[in-house]
Amino acid sequence: MEMQQTVAGSASFSGIALHTGARATVKVHPAAENTGIIFRRVDLPGKPEVRALASNVVDVQRGTTIAEGKADVHTVEHIMSALHACGIDNCIVDMDGMEPPIADGSSLPYYEMIMRAGIKQQSVPAVYFTPDIPVYATGGKTSLVLLPDAEKLSVSCVTSFKNCPVDPQFYQYELERESYAREIAPGRTFVDYSDLRMLLSVGLCKGGSLDAAAVIHDGAIICKDRLRFENEIVRHKIMDAIGDIFLAGCRIRGKLIAVCPGHPKNVELAGKLLAMRNAK
Repeated sequence: MEMQQTVAGSASFSGIALHTGARATVKVHPAAENTGIIFRRVDLPGKPEVRALASNVVDVQRGTTIAEGKADVHTVEHIMSALHACGIDNCIVDMDGMEPPIADGSSLPYYEMIMRAGIKQQSVPAVYFTPDIPVYATGGKTSLVLLPDAEKLSVSCVTSFKNCPVDPQFYQYELERESYAREIAPGRTFVDYSDLRMLLSVGLCKGGSLDAAAVIHDGAIICKDRLRFENEIVRHKIMDAIGDIFLAGCRIRGKLIAVCPGHPKNVELAGKLLAMRNAK
């Protein structure tokens, strides 16, 4: 029987936030059994907390934003993905602002932060959820289905972007901590150049650079150095999905089939899984 886990100690990571351009620090701390994942805004009076649950998601347009009471936390998916991959059930995540560092646009810095903190086994059984029936979230060009599988979480994903030189992209992955660091965590975020111009025009992406994202433009991908994988985009989409579905409030097992996934449908699926858990 697998037991719940938390981080063994505290560790932090600092950098520039993508949209505000402000210096930001994230710090993880151990938490007791059955706490779940809690984000704490240490920059606000009273240090208000937000539980990382799909029911607390308030925006999914440019990332996944959660809020509760007077606290909101933006772009939680990369941190949540690393926590899910590492099997961290209970953790306090301190934030000194509303947005974490974008780092290089991947979840690898957060995975490495968790590894620096260490992983500690706790004294109660881990909670997993797999549905008894297929669970769907579909709309537009996006289709997600999670099929029952009590043994593991696997993701089969295909993406398509008209201006991308390698299109479509496909990858199949089974979640496991060590392979996550090699195959999924390094995948960087990306943006189409037309979307980037729009974001800049409304005062966003103040902390953006080619150090933090890849840009799709006129049939090419522009990024620092070179692509880490030929299919880096689909790997990043898998990373996002692993983080978003962790908002169901526990580790997930099942076979996730994802066609052109994005935060809106990822979170919708997580919300359905959370409702199914609560109904049991």
